[in-house]
Amino acid sequence: MAATDPETAQRQTEEIEALSAIYGDEWCVIDENEKVFCIKISDCLEHPKWTLCLQVILPPEYPTIAPPVYQLNAPWLLGQEYAEIANNLEDIYAQNLGESILYLWVEKIREILIEKSQSSAPGPNIKKITEETIMEHEEDFSLECQPFQPYAAVTLNFDLPESEEDEELPPIYHGNPITDRRSTFQAHLAPVVTPKQVKSVLAKLYENKKIASATHNIYAYRIYCEDKQTFLQDSEDDGETAAGGRLLHLMQILNVHNVLVVVSRWYGGILLGPDRFKHINNCARNILVEQNYTNFSENVSKQPGKNKRTRKDKKKTEC
Repeated sequence: MAATDPETAQRQTEEIEALSAIYGDEWCVIDENEKVFCIKISDCLEHPKWTLCLQVILPPEYPTIAPPVYQLNAPWLLGQEYAEIANNLEDIYAQNLGESILYLWVEKIREILIEKSQSSAPGPNIKKITEETIMEHEEDFSLECQPFQPYAAVTLNFDLPESEEDEELPPIYHGNPITDRRSTFQAHLAPVVTPKQVKSVLAKLYENKKIASATHNIYAYRIYCEDKQTFLQDSEDDGETAAGGRLLHLMQILNVHNVLVVVSRWYGGILLGPDRFKHINNCARNILVEQNYTNFSENVSKQPGKNKRTRKDKKKTEC
């Protein structure tokens, strides 16, 4: 969408023209009207070892009061490395509020790739992503539509006290993947009754390399505290703006409780627009139906205390 303020529109135009001139063939216009662009960034021009694509959408308020919406795409880019680059980009934005920052973003990413290339780390051992590999990827998950066996909880991305590590891990179920325009969505579900179990389930899921490499792992959970007749609930977007809140809203509408739902999305390089939220919610709803949570929810509405209070999991208070 074009900027409505003439000065802002002019600044966007000037920045786009400058970047096109600087980066040449590396700069790609995906949708000029919607201000969607992509730039291929490598550690070097002749024999690149590490390459990724930065895709950006310029909102009407950029650069005056809003940052670009961005997506980092590379088959080798896993969760931790993605988060590190994202943190660098966000720091640059915070340090240059109101300024044009795309050039700074591109060169910072290039600097990170050069440092990675100069380190002892070998280059990525990846295959070119095609429809065939995406289908293989989908089939791998389809074979796993069964619960994990319980295990001793590990701590990946979460610091659990030793007293919490002995708590039994709930079973984890996987839904059927949905693929649309090269993007794949898959839901995962686990029954949970404490925030400790939520952390353990998320840690276990991230042990799976395919799940850990997903572009987004959106989740929401609801735990019913019978003694207080309240719901302990929270959600996480994982970079997909508002997706976690939409997922939690779906669970509230279905009135499910004592369950965690995670939806993984592997971005395929084509923007889906609002359809991505439809797929996220459809994945979540399907697995809730498959695991009989929607039937279970019908009984909840008949319990005493219909006007139950809900609260976000922002404090350490437990049920």
